[in-house]
Amino acid sequence: MPKKIVDGIYYVGSRHWDRRLFDELIPLPDGTTYNAYVVKGSEKIVLIDTVDPSKTRELLENLNELHFDRIDYIISNHAEQDHSGSIPALLEKYPMAKVVTNAKCKGFLKDLLLIEDEKFIVINDGDTLSLGNKTLEFILAPWVHWPETMFTYLQEDKILFSCDFLGSHLATSKLFVSEEPEVYEAAKRYYAEIMMPFRSMIKNHLKKLENYDIKIVAPSHGPVYEKPEFIINAYRDWISDEVKNEVVLIYVSMHDSTKVIAEHLIKKIEEKGIVVKPFNLTVSDIGEIAMALVDAATVILASPTVLTGLHPYAANAAFIMNALRPKTKFVGFVGSYGWGSKVIDQTKQLLNNLKAEFLEPILIKGYPKEHDFEELDKFVEILYEKHNKLGVL
Repeated sequence: MPKKIVDGIYYVGSRHWDRRLFDELIPLPDGTTYNAYVVKGSEKIVLIDTVDPSKTRELLENLNELHFDRIDYIISNHAEQDHSGSIPALLEKYPMAKVVTNAKCKGFLKDLLLIEDEKFIVINDGDTLSLGNKTLEFILAPWVHWPETMFTYLQEDKILFSCDFLGSHLATSKLFVSEEPEVYEAAKRYYAEIMMPFRSMIKNHLKKLENYDIKIVAPSHGPVYEKPEFIINAYRDWISDEVKNEVVLIYVSMHDSTKVIAEHLIKKIEEKGIVVKPFNLTVSDIGEIAMALVDAATVILASPTVLTGLHPYAANAAFIMNALRPKTKFVGFVGSYGWGSKVIDQTKQLLNNLKAEFLEPILIKGYPKEHDFEELDKFVEILYEKHNKLGVL
């Protein structure tokens, strides 16, 4: 059912309570929402974003309950199908409606949804659209997280429709944020899995938004923020260059050699007063690992050797970490092998996007022995000194 945000502005999106995987990759432990909004002006009616194609019927039902005889404009802030996928059905129901978006997004929508050229109105950064007594301003925000993304700002009500930016994968019946800790965790997971690779661009977009008086943030996933400073300040922290006195230890073990190495490191790192967050790749949620990567000063990958290479789980973790590009300052590798190994070179190649210092790796033949544990202890001492010089201890 539609939900009123303020006079003339309604939430008409849908909740996907039981969706557990996004893009066949990202875990969704709390489901998600596809947020769409109606803005009714004195002269024109606008729908801002749509919903995933699987939820088109719900969107149409919500619009029917508002008893509007038309939609004049459909604004597409982002071409990804969980926001744009219902546009063809909307154009069929409201044939006079025009799709308002930027030139790059128009190209994507034509490719993805086969929308005809004449259905579009193309806008540029800073352009406005009058609805009579309400005015929409368009803010281009490329690479948050696709190259065509934009925001829509409702000037009179000071509402920022931020699309994926500042959102959270969290299915909830509450329209507005009420439990900040719960939303913080969901938003941090969302940032870690989706936004973190674009940290430098996000800095610029947040700076740009300082010129706007924002009273409400209405994202395309998760609840609406009546206190925008809550999520904006969280993002400022996550995108900063500051790291915490934390080590993320990602490991997998086949015959316990690497497990013993990991357990020894956990103990010794903790003894140094450093927070360690271990993740066994056979049972860990990749989203939890991504969240831990947001703040950690150091990441250690621990893997056995499989046919001279990394264990496939470890290789996958390295690939994902390289794609996410966390702001970690130090990267370490420890592992084991039987007769030969190329894991160190492979790890460095897989992590070539990281702007981090690689610590001297440790590769142990077979089960760790007394002198191996001594080398691990030295590794921890070096790690401690690195954190100390960084000023995070």
